[in-house]
Amino acid sequence: MEKPIYLKDSEDAKLFSELRTRVNKRVESIPGNRDLYIQFKAIILPLVYFGLYALALLNAERPWVYILSFVLMGISLVLIYLNLIHEAAHNNIFKSKKLNSAVLQIFDFVGANSYIWKKRHISSHHAYPNVDGWDTDIEQSGLLLIVPWIKAKGIQKYQHRFFFLVYPLYLFNWMFIRDFRDFFDNERVILKTQGSIPVKEKVKMIACKLFYFFYQIAVPVLFFKVSIGLALGAWFLQVIAASIFALFVLLPLHPLPDNAFPKLDEKNGLPFSWLRHQLEVTNDLSNNNWFIRNVLGNFNFHVAHHLFPNYSYMYYNEITEEIEAFSKQHGLAYKRFPITTALGKHVDLLKQNANNAYYILEE
Repeated sequence: MEKPIYLKDSEDAKLFSELRTRVNKRVESIPGNRDLYIQFKAIILPLVYFGLYALALLNAERPWVYILSFVLMGISLVLIYLNLIHEAAHNNIFKSKKLNSAVLQIFDFVGANSYIWKKRHISSHHAYPNVDGWDTDIEQSGLLLIVPWIKAKGIQKYQHRFFFLVYPLYLFNWMFIRDFRDFFDNERVILKTQGSIPVKEKVKMIACKLFYFFYQIAVPVLFFKVSIGLALGAWFLQVIAASIFALFVLLPLHPLPDNAFPKLDEKNGLPFSWLRHQLEVTNDLSNNNWFIRNVLGNFNFHVAHHLFPNYSYMYYNEITEEIEAFSKQHGLAYKRFPITTALGKHVDLLKQNANNAYYILEE
């Protein structure tokens, strides 16, 4: 199938060229190499994750320490994703692609799959954000409806009443269903951008999944006398904690009623130029403090990431200042909300979609 085509607009191309020049100049004026900080995290954060695992095993006779350690592993897993995996996929941690690839492999040892996630993120989400049928991040599950111009059916009409029960299962779906379907289901969105998947990657995915469950559950039971109930319960709470934390970070940035979900025309064309598309489908968060910048990987500056993914998050503060000023100057659709407001807007989107508000407005 032919891939979506962005609207060609020479004026928008000139605008982005001007913005890129301003951003490059601003970043070049920043002294020192801030990426050294992320390189330091590439050593520390994996040590924290597996250090917590060791702490759990060494305290197998103390259930509360064991459980707390696994819950904290879930939190640190999300920090690894925000600070390392995401940046490694864009080759933003080290100058060497091999070193970035090595960091990306961490994902294979924490229950996910680095190969298919990078394909999802770069070839699907970044290429066509919020485009139904092409952006894997909004791929419909059947339970929840994210795209507003698709009519809600069955249980989706009640999604705003039960979504809080589904979202904590996010990573369970990723580990047990999503990865496998993306590798083996020919109907999945990823195959439109990825094509055939090498057999060695399929073998690697299955092997790493088995190893993950071996060290997470079997090792404590077989070698540290942890009961099966405690081992499964602690692991379950780890994944629940990680799921909630991950969605707390991911949901406020794209799937909001204020952001567009562009429709393809009969020729697979998109209604916006590439520049305007990124601004129409993405928003920033107004929250900006030391914790978000240094611990949560500047996820609040998401527009900067979509427009300039070649820069690490360590430069997004200054880049966002340039984007916001440039957008005001040229009347571009830059959006920013407090995180609580953005999360509330996501719930509004679920409610509107459940009630088929799009179709009511159309009629």
